Amino acid sequence: MAWRSASRPLRQSGVTTSVTPDTTARHVGLALFALATGGFAIGTTEFVTMGLLPQIADGVGISIPTAGHVVSAYAIGVVVGAPVIAALGARTGRKRLLLGLMAVFVLGNVLSAVASSYEFLMAARFLTGVPHGAFFGIGAVVGASMVPASRRAWAVSMSMVGLPVANVIGVPLTTLMGQKLGWQAPFLAVGGLGLLTLVAVWFWVTPQPVGSDVNVRSELSALARPQVWMALLVGMVGFGGMFATYSYITPTMTELAGFSEAAVTIVLAVYGVGMTCGTVIGGRLADRNLMASLYSGLIAVMVVLGTFGWLAQTKPTAFVGVFAMGFSASILVPALQTRLMDVAHEGQSLAASLNHSTLNIANALGAWLGSVVLAAGYGYEWPSRAGAALAAAGLILALVSGLMDHQTRPHHRRLG
Repeated sequence: MAWRSASRPLRQSGVTTSVTPDTTARHVGLALFALATGGFAIGTTEFVTMGLLPQIADGVGISIPTAGHVVSAYAIGVVVGAPVIAALGARTGRKRLLLGLMAVFVLGNVLSAVASSYEFLMAARFLTGVPHGAFFGIGAVVGASMVPASRRAWAVSMSMVGLPVANVIGVPLTTLMGQKLGWQAPFLAVGGLGLLTLVAVWFWVTPQPVGSDVNVRSELSALARPQVWMALLVGMVGFGGMFATYSYITPTMTELAGFSEAAVTIVLAVYGVGMTCGTVIGGRLADRNLMASLYSGLIAVMVVLGTFGWLAQTKPTAFVGVFAMGFSASILVPALQTRLMDVAHEGQSLAASLNHSTLNIANALGAWLGSVVLAAGYGYEWPSRAGAALAAAGLILALVSGLMDHQTRPHHRRLG
């Protein structure tokens, strides 16, 4: 069954779709599965490093704190790569760009696996992080383009669902693999997943010709739009609160709830299940009412973080709190990604890619905030409460952005 009977592109709310009679539900499903597979590989390589720091430190002859810089190198690659690739690749067909990004990702993981020195490994992890944001951002634009505008947030959520699923399946399995077979094995396994993604994208994602009006300047035009910056700030501040808690989830669970360190793996899997459910449901909610889902998601994050310190006091309620934290935060992701694509107009790829740069900045912001709270002598129940304040700030920014929409719409109608 075709999604739409017309063959001409559809443009609504700043998102261009290319739905044709040949765009069947099965074809869309396979294309989204290809994108999700790439997201699964990316999510696995991003988070498995954190669980293998002792093995990596021994492998290249460094201390565990120094090995933590390997995680930072990947994050810096994400922050730098997302906007640069999305802008400079504006004239490249999106399918071709996705294939190129995944090829770089495979190379980065293979180089990580064969690294014999700290410096080489740092460079390899930076290279591996470079395609991260651009792949998710461009993949979201591609996914949204294949369905009617009324289902674009759902398509965005499906293109990104591999990332939370990686936290449930990919990270635990590759962590175990690294402990049994050596820290290099997970990177080789992820490289193999990257090759599978290359094949899947090649066969299942439809080529999308680049319009004559698309270029570096048109992509950079997104940066001149205040609403793009507002959406990026909402993500940076709103998600910063969640990372203030998640960055210290292991000591929080062991100190407050009484879990053993080994049992924390189960806790993290519960968080991943919450993320997966939130991503799927968040896409459907955003299709019904984008801004309302954004507001409600931020309110949910604020409430969950505000109560997390109490929930973490016992094992049963800690599981509830961890699931709720993953669920509430992930509801925001499809809404934010779609919002950025809506307000960016001609610069959709750049804006959607920047979302992942800002989420990595939110990670650093949240971790820093949590460290400040703990260094001040407060217990592990307090980083989440400070995070709730950040979520409240994100909600205020989102409300201001919504008011800006209402102020500009009458003006556009008068011009028309």
